[in-house]
Amino acid sequence: MSLPDRTTIEIAAALVHSHMRPTPEIAWPLLAERLGTKVIVKHENHTPIGAFKVRGGLVYMDYLRRAHPDVTGVVTATRGNHGQSAALAAAKYGLKSTVYIPHGNSVEKNAAMRAFGAELVEEGHDFQACYEACIARAEADNLHLLPSFAPQLIVGVATYSYEFLSAAPDLDVVYVPIGLGSGICGMIAARDALGHKADVVGVVSTEANAYALSFEAGHPVSTNSADTMADGMACRVPVADAVAIINAGAARIVQVSDAEIKAAMRAYYTDCHQLAEGAGAAPLAAAAV
Repeated sequence: MSLPDRTTIEIAAALVHSHMRPTPEIAWPLLAERLGTKVIVKHENHTPIGAFKVRGGLVYMDYLRRAHPDVTGVVTATRGNHGQSAALAAAKYGLKSTVYIPHGNSVEKNAAMRAFGAELVEEGHDFQACYEACIARAEADNLHLLPSFAPQLIVGVATYSYEFLSAAPDLDVVYVPIGLGSGICGMIAARDALGHKADVVGVVSTEANAYALSFEAGHPVSTNSADTMADGMACRVPVADAVAIINAGAARIVQVSDAEIKAAMRAYYTDCHQLAEGAGAAPLAAAAV
C-alpha cells in the first residue's frame, strides 16, 4: 500500500476543515517540567467526537458517495472512536451506519455512537471476534463493509499529523498510539510529505503488543489476547499493510503498562486540565519512559 502524497493530504484537509476546525497544538509548561523537555500536545480530543478518527470517517464517506453512489449504508466494527466517526460521517452524507461492538464495550462510547445515529450490534468477546462477525454479516447480507484500516482512512487521519507537523517544524520526535495502525501510518505519511525530520515512535500496551512484536520480527505477529484498559490500542491481530508501513517508517515502538497509562491520564488532568482516554494518554506515558 502506497502512502498519500502532500497534494492528496492537502485536499483531504480541505474536506475535513469544511466540517470542523483544525485542532490546537499546545506546549504545556508543566508537562515540560515533568519530562524535562519541551512537549507539544496535539489536542484531537477537541474534534466533534473527541478523537482523531473523525477525520478518516469524513474522507471515507466522501469517497464512498462519489465512487459508489448506490450504497445506502455501511457496516463496521469498533471499540468506540472509529464507530463514532462512522456514525457521524455517515449521517452527514445521508447514509445509514450499523456498528458492531464487542460484549462489555464502553457504555459511554456506545451511547455516543447511538447519539450520532448508529445502530449497534453486540457480538464477540473482543474487537477481533467482533470484527470477524461484522465481516461475516457484510458478506452474508451484501452490505458495504467499512474496514478499520483503509487508504481513505489513512488519508483522512493524516490531516491531523499534517496540521501538527506544519505547526511544529522543529519537533525531534512524535509519539503516536497504535490500534490497527491508521493513525501512525498517517503520521508517517504526513512526515514524509512535508520532508519533516521528526522520528515517529509508535506506542502500544504491554498487554496488546502485537505491533511491537511485528516490528521486532519484521512481519505480522498476532497475540492471543489484547486485555488492556486502553480500548483504542486493544489489537491482537495486526494488519499486514500497516505493519509494512510502520516497519519501514517508524524509528521504534515503545510498550507501556496500564499503570503507566493511568499515570499519564492523571498528568494530563493535573498539568493540562484535560481528560484523556487510555490510548490518548499512552504517548505521554511513552515519552516519560
